Amino acid sequence: MAAQKDGSPNFKVVADNRKARRNYEILETFEAGIVLQGTEVKSLRAGKSNIADSYAGEDNGELFLFNSYIPEYLQANRFNHQVRRPRKLLMHTKEIARMFGAIQRDGLTLVPLKLYFNDRGRAKVELALARGRKLHDKREVEKKRSWDREKSRLLRDKG
Repeated sequence: MAAQKDGSPNFKVVADNRKARRNYEILETFEAGIVLQGTEVKSLRAGKSNIADSYAGEDNGELFLFNSYIPEYLQANRFNHQVRRPRKLLMHTKEIARMFGAIQRDGLTLVPLKLYFNDRGRAKVELALARGRKLHDKREVEKKRSWDREKSRLLRDKG
């Protein structure tokens, strides 16, 4: 991925699924293109979309993003898009087959983490193969995170 001179990546994050990192153990991430209509692109550039409740899955051997929310573009009038329609994701056939194999074999889930525009202006989705966490696992992770934060704070204060 390309980066700016200060080292930060130069893409604009449109939607971020922050609940996914809490509810799932992320095993592997992928980047996929997304097929959008013109009004969807304009609405995404306005930055009001949501992928918190969305998921990716198979339909007739193709990969789709279900239940993602891209609001209507107000200036589009009658040519607007459906707000929660299934959107096709673009990946290589071998990658899709490998993901579907992992989902069926290991009982994993395909969760979208980010929706963004890359440096070339293309809309992309960062997908993750993930395993669901139980409630006690979530508590354990939160405890470890807060302890690491406290530990770094103490070390920084000591010198």
